[in-house]
Amino acid sequence: MFLQAFRMTARDWRAGQLRFLLVALIVAVAALSSAGFFIDRLRAGLNRDAHQLLGADLVIAGDQQLSTAWREEAARRGLVLADTAVFPSMAQAGEGEAVQSVLASLKAVSPGYPLRGRVKVTTDPEQANENIGTPAPDIPAPGTVWVDVAVLRALNARIGDSIRVGDATFRVAQLVATEPDRGTGFANFAPRVMLRLDELPRTNLVQTGSRITYRLLAAGQGADGRAAVNAYAEWLRGEINAGKARNIRIDTLEEGRPEMRETLERADRFLSLVGLLSAMLAAVAVAMAARRFMLRHLDACAMLRCLGLTQNQVTAIYLIEFLLVGLAGSVIGVLVGFGSHFVLLELLGRLVQADLPPVSVMPALQGLATGMLLLAGFALPPILQLRNVPHNRVIRREQAPPQPMALATYGLGLAAFVVLLLWQAGDLRLALYTALGFVGAFGLFALAGYGGLAALKSLRTSLKHPAWRFAVTSLQRRPGATVVQVVSLALGLMALLVLTIVRDDLMTSWRNATPPDAPNHFVINIQPDQKDEIAARLRAGGALEAPLYPMIRGRLTAVNGKLVTPATYPEGRARNLAEREFNLSTMSELPSQNKLTAGTWFDDAPGSAEASVEEGLAKTLGLKLGDTMRFDIAGSPVEARITSLRKLEWGSMRVNFFVIINPRAMAETPQTWITSFHLPKKAAALGTQLSRDYPNLTVVDVGGVLRQIQSVLDQVIQAVEFLFAFTLASGLLVLYAALMGSQDERTRESGLLRALGATRRQLSRAQMIEFLLVGSLAGLLAATGAAAMGWGLATYQFKFDWVFSPAAWMAGVAVGAVCAAVGGWLGLRNVLRQPPLQTLREA
Repeated sequence: MFLQAFRMTARDWRAGQLRFLLVALIVAVAALSSAGFFIDRLRAGLNRDAHQLLGADLVIAGDQQLSTAWREEAARRGLVLADTAVFPSMAQAGEGEAVQSVLASLKAVSPGYPLRGRVKVTTDPEQANENIGTPAPDIPAPGTVWVDVAVLRALNARIGDSIRVGDATFRVAQLVATEPDRGTGFANFAPRVMLRLDELPRTNLVQTGSRITYRLLAAGQGADGRAAVNAYAEWLRGEINAGKARNIRIDTLEEGRPEMRETLERADRFLSLVGLLSAMLAAVAVAMAARRFMLRHLDACAMLRCLGLTQNQVTAIYLIEFLLVGLAGSVIGVLVGFGSHFVLLELLGRLVQADLPPVSVMPALQGLATGMLLLAGFALPPILQLRNVPHNRVIRREQAPPQPMALATYGLGLAAFVVLLLWQAGDLRLALYTALGFVGAFGLFALAGYGGLAALKSLRTSLKHPAWRFAVTSLQRRPGATVVQVVSLALGLMALLVLTIVRDDLMTSWRNATPPDAPNHFVINIQPDQKDEIAARLRAGGALEAPLYPMIRGRLTAVNGKLVTPATYPEGRARNLAEREFNLSTMSELPSQNKLTAGTWFDDAPGSAEASVEEGLAKTLGLKLGDTMRFDIAGSPVEARITSLRKLEWGSMRVNFFVIINPRAMAETPQTWITSFHLPKKAAALGTQLSRDYPNLTVVDVGGVLRQIQSVLDQVIQAVEFLFAFTLASGLLVLYAALMGSQDERTRESGLLRALGATRRQLSRAQMIEFLLVGSLAGLLAATGAAAMGWGLATYQFKFDWVFSPAAWMAGVAVGAVCAAVGGWLGLRNVLRQPPLQTLREA
């Protein structure tokens, strides 16, 4: 039996019967594994680069030295540690009347800092302004400091000069070009002065009551590093909730950098969607190729039955043949995918970092399993149909209807497809949404296809042109094949259109969240009598959009009349919020970058006290519409009812407030003002001038942080765009394979019609009309399904606004018609060139 299967496999290969199936399988597995290898490395690289924004995998922050027991536990779990201490202080340079001072953010660091990413330094002020530098091999040397270029400007100093920090004097050795974990907190707004942690005591700046933030940085090592970090974080939360520490905050990428968390979540979902849609395209290609193989082997099966082989023997022979093809196609596809992903990285050039993490074995295993799973799920049903071919097909060209068992195996194919989606996605909800969408689309497209054929039947008698009559008759003669072709083409186009719609919306939402002209400077502590003058200075200096917002410090003391204390909330972040003061604000109109998600904006009526709360804060503190919040503002209580919840764009770099209260309720509260604005490079000196002219102001340049965020965004966007292009190319190949599924039957029909007198020109026009009808219907269905799926994915998965686009329908119809026409022309152009007798003999 095995020997006979090998012989038939070799014969079918020489005859070209297996090449179509093998190519379809290789293309499918290569597309999946190439994207898999690339996605696997890219995900690891994106997570690595995003964690550089923390300087570690996990950061523990507090206002006191952290527990020794916590360090010992981290070491026991195999984590590497580093320490930092950050606080504001004055830096001075010069002597006597020439002395200059600047408020700086001092950062003392231990050896090994940072654990993720590198501090880049330079001695060129222009390079420092552009965030260009070389990675520092270590922390500052003893007796030296690294500073922001703004410190040198404010102190009129140069590289190599000495500056005083507290009671100690240090030499300026380097300028800080980039600092991975700079952050956007107010403690980091002043320009940086970085020194060694072991030299901090000689400054005598750390005293009882000093406002200093201690941070313990932790990072995992090896393959189990991420799991060790997560387990350590859970252990820490248990210690904090047990009351063994106060005023402690645990920052991870998910908790400490909300703008990066949302970006990476969306990117990960889109990369998963690419894998899902690639799997769908692969399923269509293999199913069409297997069906074509089955149709070409009906006569061979009848002959084998006449020669004495049983149904089980015929089934075993073809199963072995398909197993050999599946193994060969899967292995070749994985190898092609592995090599292709290196080519893709090379083609991307500098758009993707060259030092991506190494390839893991998982994409290769997924590729092999995917090939076999696709073959088993979508090739087994046609093979089981071959076992039921009757003996008399040798003399009667009839095909028995599929048996119930063969039809039931299509359920196996569907189950295999769903399993494949779940595996590729790694996201149960996304996989279920996509699977249900395509299963539903399959049924609706089939109904629409039969409906379209029924509509054409009524028009058949009214058509006078021979080409149109030939085309409609051909579609009516093969209703099953026509519907299969419409459905397969529509599903393939829908996959590509879904990617197009989601990709465009995703790109727009990312670019709008942190655009190139996002604010790169903050000015805080503006006094009320300085507001108008500073606004005029900003406009004159090139900051055209610099809205000023009042900022009010207040502590939450009660919710719905119940006192709020740290013991009120067992969860760590909620407890920290209850212990510190809020930055409140008041304004009559909703800020442009905010979006109401519940309730209504206040009308500021006399005697009203209404609050708008950021939805994340409301979730953390368990607040809802109608609740009453009481704040202690400079000793005076202010009570306001929550009337709306807001969603903020944390990556926008604009001024955001957790709580906004209507102006009438805050009229008597002490206020300072804050603004953020984008300052062009040519006007960079404006910040320094403001600091000199208004000593009470804190002017902060967050351009470095902004560039860090945008660099990660650029990498994500380039990856998404590239993977979209790769999937588009593989999808077009799959669509071509689907269109070629009926080539043999069309070849026989063409030869017969030409033998009966039809001209080549008439048949060419008829085939073109037929393909245009099939493609247009498939394109219209694909556009409709893609719009529905795009809306669902945008609303429930990617969390961005979906915009209806009529162009999708026109594009779907046009692309469907073009794909079908091109596929038909490529498949049948040779048939129409050769004599009808030769066509019939070869068919």
